[in-house]
Amino acid sequence: SAPELKSYMDKKLSIQLNGTRKVTGTLRGYDVFLNITLVDALEESADGEKLNIGTVVIRGNSIVSLE
Repeated sequence: SAPELKSYMDKKLSIQLNGTRKVTGTLRGYDVFLNITLVDALEESADGEKLNIGTVVIRGNSIVSLE
């Protein structure tokens, strides 16, 4: 079944990825595989530095958690 992310559309999410990568951004879209599209995305490095990466599509199998 499809993930229940409809209520999070156009809201800010923090996504923990495989390894120690973390991305925050505004949810613009998703599919049944939990592939998600974020706009205004920032990647946070381990030392706290933030890199603006703009619009990004993240594959569902690399997502560990969503906040």
